[in-house]
Amino acid sequence: MLRSATQLENFVVQAMDGELGTVDQLYLDDETWAIRYVTVTTGFLGRRVLISPISVIHADWVGKRLDLALTKRQVENSPGIDTDQPVSRQHEIEYSEYYGYPCYWGGPFLWGPVYYPGAVNTAPSDTTTGRIRSKSMDSHLRSTKSLTGYHIETTDGELGHVEGFIVDDEAWAVRYIEVATKNWWPGKKVLVSPAWIERVSWEDSKVYVDLSRQAIKSAPEFVDFTPITRDFENNLYSHYGRPPYWLHEAEFRPSLSLSGV
Repeated sequence: MLRSATQLENFVVQAMDGELGTVDQLYLDDETWAIRYVTVTTGFLGRRVLISPISVIHADWVGKRLDLALTKRQVENSPGIDTDQPVSRQHEIEYSEYYGYPCYWGGPFLWGPVYYPGAVNTAPSDTTTGRIRSKSMDSHLRSTKSLTGYHIETTDGELGHVEGFIVDDEAWAVRYIEVATKNWWPGKKVLVSPAWIERVSWEDSKVYVDLSRQAIKSAPEFVDFTPITRDFENNLYSHYGRPPYWLHEAEFRPSLSLSGV
């Protein structure tokens, strides 16, 4: 199901043996637009830690809680990472090796050897960090809070800014960025797929999209907190004349979902 990323903020994070803390923000990969980590402000440790969606066994959107397949001791002994600084690839390698997770950059799919984090336990054993260490590249992780407010640069000029993110709670991927256009004309909020983003420039705080100003201006309006139906998505892709993401991903869908009630 598609959810606003802001809905995850302040979710209670529950380990198998007690409460860890609350969700602070998300780290996304600006190449694949997957949510790689949730930043959790802990109470018992007095610091923020990174939690991978691979660890999430249930997301309760009504109760605002994430349940993890981890103990408090596991998190306490995890490699220390300064979440106020960019997360390096070396930090990610140490993190993945500690938890025994395959590296997402070591395979052909969104989560390395698989397309959904819930299928990682069935991943081939030859995708471990040690075997692909030499292939690792620079990390492309950015926090959702740091990207919010970036200006949108179209093929024919600037238009609007990033105001939020729509996340798929099964794949833990950003399906759309919310673009607010009200600063350019008496406008509205529209959705743009990451597939149409050419690049993100951290130097000039811009997101470059392969769309015209008029295409975005005339796109279907997105109203905050309104459920995004498949009919709305079909209309959106039809408007832009682009193929929808679910056609390509259907063959990789697992039988079990991580999404909650």
